[in-house]
Parts: sequence; C-alpha cells; structure tokens
Amino acid sequence: MKKGKYYILLIILLAVSSCEFLGMESESKMDNTENLVARVGNTFLYKTDISDLTDPSMSEEDSARITERFIDTWIKKELFVREASSNSKIDQTEIQRKVEAYRYTLISYEYQKLMVEQQLNREVSEEEIKQYYSDNIDNFQLRQNILRGRYLKILQAAQKKADVRRWMKSDRPEDLESLKSYGFQFASDFSLQDSTWINFDDLTKNSPFSTIENKIQFLRRNRYVEESDSLYLYLFRIHEFKLSEQVSPLEYVKEDIKNIIINKRKVEIAKSLENKVYERAKKNEDYEIYK
Repeated sequence: MKKGKYYILLIILLAVSSCEFLGMESESKMDNTENLVARVGNTFLYKTDISDLTDPSMSEEDSARITERFIDTWIKKELFVREASSNSKIDQTEIQRKVEAYRYTLISYEYQKLMVEQQLNREVSEEEIKQYYSDNIDNFQLRQNILRGRYLKILQAAQKKADVRRWMKSDRPEDLESLKSYGFQFASDFSLQDSTWINFDDLTKNSPFSTIENKIQFLRRNRYVEESDSLYLYLFRIHEFKLSEQVSPLEYVKEDIKNIIINKRKVEIAKSLENKVYERAKKNEDYEIYK
C-alpha cells in the first residue's frame, strides 16, 4: 500500500514539475502563436515540445495517431493538475517542498550514478571470485537439480541412429564433434556442451523426462537413458549432477559472484562519494553553520 502511495505521489510531482516547466516556457513564447499546438489556461503546448515524438520512418497515419494521443494526454493531465491546484485543501507549500525534495533526490541519484560509472572497475579476477565463493559458500546452496551432460531429440525416422547412440556414449573428442555436427543438422532439440552445468528442468522440458516424479532417484540411478514417443527419440547422458540444497559448483555461480562483487564496488563508491564531497567542502570552507 505504501508503495502505491509513493508511485502516485511521484506521478503527481512529475505532473506538477512538467506543468511549471511548460508554464515557464509559455511566458517566453506567448507571441509565437504559429508554433502553438494546444492551451490549458495559461499553459501552452508548442510544436517544439512534440517535435521528437515521431520520426521520418513512420507513416503519416502513425505519426498523426501518436501526436494526437500525446496532445490528448497532455490536455487531460494539465486540466487535472489545474483542478487539483485550485483546491484550497491542498497545501501548495507542502507540494513545493515535496517537489524540491524529489528534485534533490533525482539530481543526487543522477550525479552518483555518473560518478560510479566513471570510477567503477568492472574487471573481476578469478582469485576474487574464488575467495568470495569460499568466504560465502553457505550462501550458494542450490535451489534446483543441475547436471552436466548431453541431450538430443531426433525424429524416429532419423538416419544414423546407431552412430548417434555410439557418439552419445563416447568420450572421444572426435565423436563429440560428430555428434554436434549431426545435432546442428538433424536434431529438433539438443544440448551437447557437457562441460557446462544446466538446470535439469530447463534441459528436459518438452520431453518425457520432464514428467519424472522422483528426479533425485532418476539422477542417481541413470547415466544413459532413452525415451520415445510416436514422433521422437530422446537420448540423455548424465556426466555429473548436483541436487537441490547441495552446495552449487563454482562454475555454476561464477557470473552471479562477479555481479555481486561489482555491485559491492558500486555501493562502496557511492558511500565514499558523499564523504569526499563533504570533506572537500569543509576544507574549502564552502559551508557555514550559524548558531
């Protein structure tokens, strides 16, 4: 509920701000009637305000529809703000205070974001990733079953099925290359990067393996298994697996850890930025407290 109120307040503040901005512009353009598009009270909308709404690649009909919709929305918004502003129960001073507070927050955020992007080092070493993983290993429990293996879905009428079965079971690099070449040409679905950890459910969706009730038992008991239906043959080889609630392999969470480290750096830069500004102002005597 609080979130909803916040968003409503934000919309109102933006509406008031835009109203004031356009109102200020209107004073400087009062005599430019040729450029005028619409008016609500003493607030004016000009052609220059809507010049970026469309581009030359649009049809005339699309451009006209987009422009008309914007003008209609602008008029309704301005009428609503005008009506609200005339209500004596609304404290205009409080509204202005909130607008200024929002403006301060927005400017601070944009400046902080700019400084963070300028100072941020996005390079994360393997040592940093391993250290973070080791220090926080309890935070990397799996929420799903994962595996490394091979999966292939081919038509029942497909050729070379005997070769495909042999390639699936083989550990020879040349057989894996043959299997990949076959998969690209003839498979309806496949995953043959057996060095990569994959979510079991993602790998087996739209296959008979997705209906397995006891997945843990299936993973523990099988290394190679086939299923079929009236149209397709499904071949599945499991090299290694990890079960839900076990500790995730480092390789599976490496990108997550990298993003965590980068985000921590962002937070540290943001925290230090305000202190640096304050200390610099203090040194230069840019502020004074009156008692």
